[in-house]
Amino acid sequence: MPVIALTQEMGSLAKDVAERVAQLAGLAVMRNEVMENVAGRMNVPPSLVRRVREGKAGLVERLTTDKQQFALYTEEEILHQAARGNVVLRGWGATCVLRGVPHVVRVRVTRSFDARVQWVMDDLGTDDRAQAEAEVRRSDNAHAARMHATYGVTWGDPLLYDLVLNTDRISVESAAQTILQLAALPEFEETPQSREVLEGLALSAKVRAALKANDSTRHTDVQIDAREGRVVLSGIVVNEQERTEAERIASTVVGTDKVDNRLHLMAITRKFTYAKT
Repeated sequence: MPVIALTQEMGSLAKDVAERVAQLAGLAVMRNEVMENVAGRMNVPPSLVRRVREGKAGLVERLTTDKQQFALYTEEEILHQAARGNVVLRGWGATCVLRGVPHVVRVRVTRSFDARVQWVMDDLGTDDRAQAEAEVRRSDNAHAARMHATYGVTWGDPLLYDLVLNTDRISVESAAQTILQLAALPEFEETPQSREVLEGLALSAKVRAALKANDSTRHTDVQIDAREGRVVLSGIVVNEQERTEAERIASTVVGTDKVDNRLHLMAITRKFTYAKT
């Protein structure tokens, strides 16, 4: 069940490569579905999600959009799609979300700045090169800022990927064939162990998203680890009510068989209490 994660870089021809890979291998391509599902979870229009991702949101939209919620629901959706298998995931930080899963092939598709600018000019039907350059730079800056803020990585770092392809040098067809050749190697064969890793990450993401979606645990920030249906909660919470609620909500998530509640209560010292007068 191949899972291939590709970057989304404006004008790089990553979309064409993803579609050709899917066509050759009989895989699904997921991109807009992620946006629609994340928007549905957040109860906002898909257009708002798109503007936030692309760095086009206005000041009020940026200030009022819950960035943590956005990141959690995106991660949950990416892992859900990956767990289904036979899929090409393009953009949405999929290469970072899935970096701990051994059988996922992570690919960066890139191209020279000038070629990308020309692609934008052709796509928009304009001869305004300055406008096209500004659009590519805006897109790049938005991607870099989001990847750094969400995953703490430098966007474009080659060590984040198993393969970097330059479509200035090779065709879309060659790029697709190269990706599939890599995916067929023993190193990327899905095993029971790698499947277990993916399913554990997916369940952890579901529990984390469920805690975020519930008013009583919206601000609960704890460690969540899952394996074979067992969810372990660890960290510090404010009081017993938060500890109990976190366990209750985690236990309702589909796929959870057992919750091991290792949450500790915050120690209250005198400096956090009101002094008697």
